[in-house]
Amino acid sequence: MKQFQLLKKHFPPVAGAGKKIRFQLRLSFDETGAYLQLVDNSGKECDVDYHLFSGRSRDVLKLLSLIKQRQGFQIDWEGKDDRIYIKDHDYLLEPARQDDCLHLADGTSVKFAEHPGVVALTLPGQADDRSEKSQKLSWYLRFQGNDCTEHTTFKLLSDRYILTGDTIHAIEPLGENFSALPLFQTTIAAWDLRNYLALVCSSFTGLKLQYLDFGLRTGQPVTSRPAVIFEQVDAHKGLQMSVTSLVEGYSPQFFKDYDINTIADINEMEKKIIIREVEETDNSAIIRELRRLLTRHKKQLKKEEARDFFLNENFFIIEKDLAALFLYKELAGLLERYILLGTENLSTYKIKPAPRPKLSLRLEHGIDFLEGDGTLTIEEEEFNLVELLRNYRKKGFVTLSDGTNVILEKRYVERLQRLFDHKNNKLRLSFFDLPLVEELIEEQLESSSLPKSRQIFLGFNTIRSSRPKLPKIHGTLRSYQKYGYKWLRYLHKHGLGGCLADDMGLGKTLQAIALLAAVADISKKPSLIVMPRTLLFNWAREFATFYPDLSLYTWYGSDRDMSAASSCKVILTTYGMVRNNIELFKEQPFFYVILDESQQIKNSRSQISRAVMLLNSEHRLALSGTPIENNLGELYSLFRFLNPAMFRTEQEFARRYGRPIQQENDEDAIHELRKKVYPFILRRLKKDVLADLPDKVEQMLYVDMSPTQQKLYEQRRLFYQTAINEQISRQGLNKSQFFILQALLELRQIASCPESRSDGDIISPKREILIEHLLETVANGHKAIVFANFLSVIESVSQDLEDAAIPFLSMTGATRNRQELVDKFQNDDAVKVFVMTLKTGGVGLNLTAADTIFIFDPWWNLSAENQAIDRSHRIGQMHKVFCYKLLCRNSIEEKMIELQQKKRELLDAVISHDTGAVKKLTADDVEFILS
Repeated sequence: MKQFQLLKKHFPPVAGAGKKIRFQLRLSFDETGAYLQLVDNSGKECDVDYHLFSGRSRDVLKLLSLIKQRQGFQIDWEGKDDRIYIKDHDYLLEPARQDDCLHLADGTSVKFAEHPGVVALTLPGQADDRSEKSQKLSWYLRFQGNDCTEHTTFKLLSDRYILTGDTIHAIEPLGENFSALPLFQTTIAAWDLRNYLALVCSSFTGLKLQYLDFGLRTGQPVTSRPAVIFEQVDAHKGLQMSVTSLVEGYSPQFFKDYDINTIADINEMEKKIIIREVEETDNSAIIRELRRLLTRHKKQLKKEEARDFFLNENFFIIEKDLAALFLYKELAGLLERYILLGTENLSTYKIKPAPRPKLSLRLEHGIDFLEGDGTLTIEEEEFNLVELLRNYRKKGFVTLSDGTNVILEKRYVERLQRLFDHKNNKLRLSFFDLPLVEELIEEQLESSSLPKSRQIFLGFNTIRSSRPKLPKIHGTLRSYQKYGYKWLRYLHKHGLGGCLADDMGLGKTLQAIALLAAVADISKKPSLIVMPRTLLFNWAREFATFYPDLSLYTWYGSDRDMSAASSCKVILTTYGMVRNNIELFKEQPFFYVILDESQQIKNSRSQISRAVMLLNSEHRLALSGTPIENNLGELYSLFRFLNPAMFRTEQEFARRYGRPIQQENDEDAIHELRKKVYPFILRRLKKDVLADLPDKVEQMLYVDMSPTQQKLYEQRRLFYQTAINEQISRQGLNKSQFFILQALLELRQIASCPESRSDGDIISPKREILIEHLLETVANGHKAIVFANFLSVIESVSQDLEDAAIPFLSMTGATRNRQELVDKFQNDDAVKVFVMTLKTGGVGLNLTAADTIFIFDPWWNLSAENQAIDRSHRIGQMHKVFCYKLLCRNSIEEKMIELQQKKRELLDAVISHDTGAVKKLTADDVEFILS
């Protein structure tokens, strides 16, 4: 039919048509990039008729032929019209991979990686924003798979493919600027890192930023702020002024020179890299406002004066008399609303930026603040600091005696406003801001009336060399724990509160017990330790282990007596108990109030946070592995408890630190806040004290049963105790082994996963304490493995992880893609937890990405547990491994562990499979387990 004529093939004849030849697809490179060539067996370029081939070879050749035809209608002024560049045609790689026809120039066959990769940028660690020291930035390719090597040398094929050696990797698309990536492999000054990151994030997509153990998140878009630039004063004393937009911390020229649409801030306080899109501001309204102001002031001048102005888009030229009047009347308002740049060009109008002023203080100790007078010396003229700050808010400048209006550096004024308050014309300064003030003054405070306060801060530098008497506890403190104890004693000596924020597993409880042991003889009042319910028994056990001489009272349950409690040295209780009994607790004076897992009070408006603020104590201490989980408001809530005078009100904290840091990433505010809290937070990570730790640390986490769980457990324990005794007396121990194993299995399930024996009505308390520890583990940048013996536990823990929004993987005996899951856990930083059965993870796996292990339901098979732990604790593990066993107190689990400790030969007395029979348990052993 005629209408199908257009569908007929109309291809020009191909040289050698009708003759089928062998071919290869060669991957070559020139200055433009990677390209593909069709070559014969001798390596010469050739044309091949795809009609002579079938299958995948035909697909590849047909695509090449179509591309060649299209290129025939294009003009390439560089003379490379015959080259097929992968950057334009990377879809060719997939059929080439399937046909296995792609080779390098030397004939090597090209392989394709099984797993995708990601291009990452490693940022210089611990960079000082104020340093000009140059640092090397490293790019590398990381991908999932058996080979977890980080490739630092690679070639870009397109924005979606990279070549390392003879292997092509698919990657997250880099975007249209991918070919510019080599330009970013450079050395930069630390102070220029912010500009560099803005260029990187605006130029490429699909990149991974790696900075220490910081997390990566997307922040709210940042809106550029309007800026007025005083460009210059011309020969006729006319002012040239322009309007632009910029983002705080970046020069207007930077945004003018580069197309910046995204920035990345490194937030040291919250340990996050925050990616923000940049939203441009429409400056037309600002230009209209400036034109209106100039028109109004123009009418006030006489006709003979230089009173006109000219506007071209965003650029103003203002004649001298109008410029002088405009600046005098409007400069304060401009400072209030816009960023002003180029003020150094205004000296013609008796306006100039001030050199660094000299701050002088005369302060004395008040009730809550240091109070007194302060002066600021500018151009050898002295100004009262309270009056200067008050007037500067109104006028935006300081007027000298000769009529010159001096503009102070905005960041300097903001620092003064953050540090100083005033009342009744008296300057007020928080004791905790003394170190920050010393950065602003030339004369040290030791020459003032505050040598004692200054010496307290200087004393923090001498803690390590101090030699206080160590308390007599039943245990040896490691060197980092001794330092922690000395730090706590120093805070105690000066009546200061602090947060011991060591990483999980470094012994925060032991260091706190050492402190209480040291002050036991001088304290006449009881000390109160508040904690989550799941930690009550752990604290009691730690005291029994390390300092049994201290009288202890546990305030929990229905039998509670404040008179009996207050006669003891230490009272253990929960946050819930404090909240519900606050009317009673607030009337009892305490020597110490210690908050364990102090992130429980992170919301300053919560009932528990308000309750602990009502507690009356001489000293306060907090323990937490994650003092800040989400935002700086949590830091305020913590220090409102520890040192209430440090941050004044919550509104003041938000104004001085919260908003500048979280919304603008204000470097000065970050620096001040870090320096302010630094003496009062002691935080060591496992890697910080690596040499001071054994290779593998094991710890029991004791968990109490819930009342309903305890009732069910007791019913079945009593039943089996009677039934087994009767069966042993009738048939003997050997013939009763199956029944004994059945009893042990059921009691184990009730102790560890009661959901499986109660149709889900009873929830295991272990799940709560496990999630608490996993949240802390993940927040501190660690990966964890959870081992369990029962499938019901895998399901329950997986659901809890989903609810807590913790990325995880799970694996059981039914899992077929085991190695794929292992590779993903090893190489994907986003996956934090691996949940698996003990048997599944016991052999054949390399899980060195994790350094924290949780065994949900410890049992008699120590060999199997050790094999599981050794999946992580093995060659290739760069960190010390911490293993936590969750043990149900007053249950068969605890009995079995106690029996192991009494009879170490039990390891050989029990076969290695839980489904087998007990070999050497005696009747007395069975009775002990069931008692």
